[in-house]
Amino acid sequence: MKKTIFVAFITAIMLSNCSNDKNENLVPLTENETNNLKFVREEEKLARDVYMYAYTKYQTAIFNDISQSEQKHMDAVLKMLNKYGVTDSASAQIGVFNNQELQSLYNNLTIQVNISLIDALKVGATIEDLDINDIDDFIVNTSKQDLLKVYGNLTCGSKNHIRSFTGQLSANSSAYTPQFISLEEYNSILSETSGSCGNN
Repeated sequence: MKKTIFVAFITAIMLSNCSNDKNENLVPLTENETNNLKFVREEEKLARDVYMYAYTKYQTAIFNDISQSEQKHMDAVLKMLNKYGVTDSASAQIGVFNNQELQSLYNNLTIQVNISLIDALKVGATIEDLDINDIDDFIVNTSKQDLLKVYGNLTCGSKNHIRSFTGQLSANSSAYTPQFISLEEYNSILSETSGSCGNN
């Protein structure tokens, strides 16, 4: 009995040491990496919150479906923040943002959502357009494989979403003109087939 307890005690210490070693071996985030992650966390929240707002107003399934995907995006970024010991930058309140640039953007986008369903769909395409552009910029600021994987999944998701919004606009005899990524990149995204994007 004493031997069993001793073995269990030693095993627990070894596992604890392995966990500590794993954390200690993490290369800390640079200031750019930290700022980018915190921004993306709130930017994905912006998407989720705007789509929730649009779904409440129009009860159109695309907004509900994509808002749930954005929650997964938020969770993926939060996992990275937690892994590197960075305080979560996102408010728990819907429509509230610590980043004032994003707060202003949320306010303006929800005003546009109120105009019509077509405008709400264009808002969706605009958000995904912006997300793709921002993540393209953030990718060059890191060489960490875990961050690059998350960014890749987020970009993949945003490409799926912008295709979905564009399809809905087309079905309603309307169209979207990209504001952040190039027209060439936008058309390239539309020519691709939507698919799975990891866990996001």
